[in-house]
Amino acid sequence: MFIDYAKIHVKAGDGGHGCVAFRREKYEPKGGPAGGDGGKGGDIILKATRHMNTLLDFRYKKNYTARNGEHGKGARMTGKNGESCVIVVPIGTYARDESGRVLADLTRDDQQVVLVRGGKGGRGNARFATSTNQAPRHSEEGMPGEEKDIIIELKLIADVGLVGFPNAGKSTLLSRISAAKPKIADYPFTTLVPNLGIVKIDDFRTFVVTDIPGLIKDAHKGKGLGHQFLRHIERTRVLALLLDSSSKEIEYDYLTLLKELQSYSKELARKPRIVVVTKTDLQNTGQIETDLALFKHEKTLAISSVSGDGLEALLNTLWDVLNEH
Repeated sequence: MFIDYAKIHVKAGDGGHGCVAFRREKYEPKGGPAGGDGGKGGDIILKATRHMNTLLDFRYKKNYTARNGEHGKGARMTGKNGESCVIVVPIGTYARDESGRVLADLTRDDQQVVLVRGGKGGRGNARFATSTNQAPRHSEEGMPGEEKDIIIELKLIADVGLVGFPNAGKSTLLSRISAAKPKIADYPFTTLVPNLGIVKIDDFRTFVVTDIPGLIKDAHKGKGLGHQFLRHIERTRVLALLLDSSSKEIEYDYLTLLKELQSYSKELARKPRIVVVTKTDLQNTGQIETDLALFKHEKTLAISSVSGDGLEALLNTLWDVLNEH
């Protein structure tokens, strides 16, 4: 199951208390203060791994707590630091607190960030000895660890994002140019989760493509699947807008897609893009040329994922655009 949003509660460990103790040895009846410091509480650490691709684990476990630091002991022995809690997440995960402040944005394998820090250990009475107070009988308590509610979201990392209306041919295209096996059917919204595929043009040219569930008009108002999956193309370098050549309002479809992208993020709407007219096997040559003429201001191609027409040109164009940006 693909899960790309979760809310968790994290609590770092508390610092251990300082100790009040005195040396009691046979020949040193007034050996002085010997209370050790408390250990530091464990941190909560977020760590990225390439071996995960969903936040499913966080549906079942929502509370994470690090170990407390041990209390100080006599003979100036410092308490053991608390063990940190490491939360493993997929590459592309970012975390923010409830105020919206970004705490982590993990884009590399094994990258890690401390979400909340453990409390500092308290000082033992040995730390307070002075020339005028040679037998202090007080120590510090450990500081409490930080505690927060954290929202974590997954944004897939890909080079090219396929965007279009339901049944525009996104999944079919992905299945033809990569080894991905998305669900394909003749009804809308067959794609309910984003799919990733690796495209290999030759031994030296490869890139990653993601196919997101179809958009519809007013998706930014929550209609259809809404904008819940558009976060997955925020990290893409290039967008491919897929337009169904069998649509009677192909220009309107294009403008609607741009509006939905802009409603979600102006930065997303400014990304480099190409327009791809799909399903050309269902149209005559004249109709295809008419459709392409509507988008002279864009880099435009016509393809058929069924017959394979135009796919090689599409991959080479995508590669060129990726290199430009």
